[in-house]
Amino acid sequence: MPEQLEKKLINWASVLEDSTREQAVTTSGLPFIFPHLALMPDAHLGKGATVGSVIPTDRAIIPAAVGVDIGCGMIAVRTQFEVGDLPTDRQSVRTMIESAIPLSAGFYNRDVYAGHTAERIETLRLAADFDLDRYAPNWPMQLGSLGSGNHFIEISVDGEDRVWLFLHSGSRGVGNKIAQHHIKQAQKIMKQYWIDLPDPDLAYLVEGTKEFSSYLAELHWAQAFALANRDEMMDRVVAAVGEWTGATVERELVVNCHHNYTAREKHFGRSVWVSRKGAIDAHEGVWGLIPGSMGTASYVVVGKGNPVALCSAPHGAGRRLSRSAARRQFTADDLRAAMGEIEYRDTDAFVDEIPAAYKDVEQVMADAADLVDIRYRLRQIVNVKGD
Repeated sequence: MPEQLEKKLINWASVLEDSTREQAVTTSGLPFIFPHLALMPDAHLGKGATVGSVIPTDRAIIPAAVGVDIGCGMIAVRTQFEVGDLPTDRQSVRTMIESAIPLSAGFYNRDVYAGHTAERIETLRLAADFDLDRYAPNWPMQLGSLGSGNHFIEISVDGEDRVWLFLHSGSRGVGNKIAQHHIKQAQKIMKQYWIDLPDPDLAYLVEGTKEFSSYLAELHWAQAFALANRDEMMDRVVAAVGEWTGATVERELVVNCHHNYTAREKHFGRSVWVSRKGAIDAHEGVWGLIPGSMGTASYVVVGKGNPVALCSAPHGAGRRLSRSAARRQFTADDLRAAMGEIEYRDTDAFVDEIPAAYKDVEQVMADAADLVDIRYRLRQIVNVKGD
C-alpha cells in the first residue's frame, strides 16, 4: 500500500533511503507539481530528481527530471522457440550479437547499414525540424548501438520455457547532448530571472516560451530516436538468433516502452506534463517491461491504471549501491558466482553491475502489486553488455 510522505508526495517503495526521500520531498515542494509526485518501488537517488519517480507538472517541464538518456527503455520479443529448440553453444550467439551491435559508450556503427537502418535514419532526419548536426553530426552512426552501464541485450526464458529476446537502451549520445543543452538553458533562465531553487538541476522551462517549445520538439524527436534505436537493435538480434538456430525468428509478441520520458496526460481532472524518470506507463491494459539486473529475473507486465500512482509502475530493480561502492565491495569472482550458468562476457568491467548492487526485484514487484499485473517472469540465459 502507498504511503503519504508529504502533502504532495506518495511513496510505493518499502525500502527508501533517507537521501532519496529528502530529494523527493524537495522536488514535490515545487509550486507547479500537480497533483502530487509518485515514488515508485525502485526509487533511488538521482541527479536533480529521484530515479523511480513520476513528476506531473502544470505548465512547466524540468529537463533534468527527464534525464540525459531521453527515451531510455526496453523492448522484448517473444519468439516461437522453446528453450529445448536452442543450440547448446550459447557463446556463439553472444559473440554474433556483440559483432552486430556496437557496445559501450562512444562506440557506434562504422558506416550506415543499408535496408531498415537507412530507412529509420531517413525517417528520423525528416522528423527533425531543428539542426541535428549542432548536437551530434554522427547521429546516424549511433542508431543501433547499445551503450554501457545498465544497458543490456539478453536471451531469456519464461515460466513455460518459451524464449524471449530482451534489451535495454535509449537515445545514445545525441539524446544526451540534447538533454544537456536544455538543462543548461533552464538553469540560465533561472539565473536570468533570479529564481532561487533548492537544487540547480530542478531548473524548469515554462510552457508558452520559445525555450519550452524548442525543448519539447527536440525531446519528442529524441524519444522517437530511442524507440527506433531499440527496434533497430532488435532486428539485428533477431538476425543473429536466426543464424544461430537456422530458423526464421517469429515475433509472437512485441513490447517496446520508454521509462525516461515526458508525455501530456490528464490526471485528477487536469492536463499536465508527466515526466517519468525511471518509471513506465501503467495505464489500464498497457503492456510494460520491468527488468531486474544482469543475473536476476525480469517481468513482462500489464498496467492496472492506478490513478494515485498516476498510472505508472517501476522501471526495474533500482540501484542500492553506487558503482564505486559496488567495485569496493565485490570482485569478478563474486560476479561469476552470481551469474551461474548464464552466458556472458566474463570480465571485471561488469563488477559494478553485479546483481547485489541492485535492490531485490522480487520486493520491487511485491511493492508494485497494485500497479501492474504480471504476465511473464523471465530468466536470462545469455547476457550482452558494454564496458
